[in-house]
Formats: sequence, structure tokens, C-alpha cells
Amino acid sequence: MRELAAGLVHIRTPTYKRPAALRRALQSMIAQTWENWVCDVYDDDPAQSGRAVCEALGDSRIHYTHNAPQLFASRNIDSCFTAKNPHRADYFCVVEDDNFILPTFCAENIALCRTHDIEIVLRNQLVEHASATASAHLSEKGVLDDLFFEGLYEAPNFRLSLLIGIGVSNGGLFWSRNTSSQLEIQYPCTATLQEYLRTFAIAEPVYVAMTPLAVWAENAEQTTRNAELKSSYLRRELDLKRSIQALQRQVWHDATPAQRAGFLTNPLFAAPPQARAQGVTKALLAPGIAGHLPPRDAWRLRGRGLAIRLLGRVTPEFNSFVRERGAAALSGH
Repeated sequence: MRELAAGLVHIRTPTYKRPAALRRALQSMIAQTWENWVCDVYDDDPAQSGRAVCEALGDSRIHYTHNAPQLFASRNIDSCFTAKNPHRADYFCVVEDDNFILPTFCAENIALCRTHDIEIVLRNQLVEHASATASAHLSEKGVLDDLFFEGLYEAPNFRLSLLIGIGVSNGGLFWSRNTSSQLEIQYPCTATLQEYLRTFAIAEPVYVAMTPLAVWAENAEQTTRNAELKSSYLRRELDLKRSIQALQRQVWHDATPAQRAGFLTNPLFAAPPQARAQGVTKALLAPGIAGHLPPRDAWRLRGRGLAIRLLGRVTPEFNSFVRERGAAALSGH
């Protein structure tokens, strides 16, 4: 990897009607020890509530864009993972309006890229519980603590994390302009599914950094507040779970026999064997692994998996994505 001496970081921030949260996110950038950054704010609010926040901070590194027409939540977030590089930046990350980063986030991620000669870092995040309320507080554990250990993960092993958890969290990704992975999903789906698909799409080694230097806001009740809702909550949940199951089955299919045989004891993952067995069983894979679970749990998980497979749906676009990005990940580019 060519040494990136200048180290300009392009931060992308999607926002929608949360001016106070946006101000906090932008102030966390201003507090960075790495000062060579630029932030593009993409405001999906027709009333442009984010404009005044950006102008009030008076920092020339912050640029405001009003989305017209409105993109809605998932497209606004996904477009922040574009490979376009208008500022000729060296590194990139996404800080959504309700999240924020700690002062050494950029500096430490750049150091890891350079030290390990890698293009993607997945940084651990703390969780802000009861976000935007008087009782807001940070978690003691990071979102990756029960999934990964610190270190370098080759793409095939990294994708196996989908059998245990979500893998990528958007706010933890930090990547260089030299990445070969296409991180923008580019087809209509929920922001939650995008994170699973982004894990699946990574086609090169990832360094997982376990010191949490970013904060993810726990506010599940707001995840569809700016979505183009065309179906019921139950339908969306079934289709989401069906898509996750399909990804898990594809990852298992693509794994080597040795990876499948050693999955329950693979030392790369922090999850206990029982948690790994639960994921495999619910995805209706490797019946023998269900023997590592209490019989009642195994039957319950398989029953849920069968219900998801029968009632959930995947779209033709999803199938095309899995074929194309899966092939790219297996080939390493």
C-alpha cells in the first residue's frame, strides 16, 4: 500500500431532523486530535434543519448539502459509502447524526492502516443507552466484544461472523481510498440489512480494533422514522430475517470444509460455542451442530428458522447482490 502522507479523512454524515444530535456529532469531529479532515453533511430534512447547525459551528471543514429530492434513511446512509472521492481524500468514515466519535478515532485508525498495511479497519463502539433522554449513558462493553478479538481477519473468516452476529456496524468502519471492497450496497433495502450485506461484500483483510473509539446510539424506535414505508412491521421483519438467513447459508456454502468443521472452536471469534451453534441451527445448516445445544433449544431454533424460510421473502435484487458480491469477495476483489 502506498504511504498516504497527507491523510485527509472524509467524514460523511447523514442527518434528518435531529439538530441537537447533529451538533454533538460535528463537535466530536472538531475535537479530533487528527485535524486533517473534511465532513460532508447530507440533510434529508425538507426544512433543512441541519443547515443552521453547520453554519453556527463556523468550521470551514464542514460542508452542508441539502438532499433534493429526499433520499430517505437507507439511501441517505448507503450513499455515504460511495467510492466517489470529490475531496481527493485518503481515508473515509461515516458518522450518522445521532452517533459520535472519540478524540483519537481518526488518528488511531490511520495508524492501524499504516502499521498493518491494510485498507479497512472495523473499530469497536460503545452503546449509548436511552439516547436523547435525560438518562442517557454509555455501555461498559463494546458492540464487538462478544464477537471478535483484536487482530487481522481475512475476508472469508470475517464473513463467517454473519453466523454469529451482524459483523459490520456502519459507524465502526474506517477505510482507505485504496480499498478493493465495494461498500455501497446500491439496491433498496433497510439500513439494518445494509450492515449485514456490507459484511458479506468485504473482499479483503479487515483489522478489527477492539478499543472502542466511537459511540452508537441505541434508539431502535427511530430506525424507520425517515423510511419509505411500503409494508407492515411484521412483513419487514420477516423479510429482513429471511435475507439474513439466506446470507448465512451462502457464507456457510462458500466456507471450506475445514472452516465448517472448526467453526465452533475457531479461536478468531469471541462468541462461545453455544452461541455459534445457535446461529448455524437457526439458519437450518449442519444438523449435527444442533447436538451441541439442549434438545429443546435446538428444536425451537430450527422451528423459528423454518418459519422464517417459509414466511420471509428475498427479492431478485437481493439474489443478484449475493451472486455478484459473493463472487467478488471469494476472488479477493
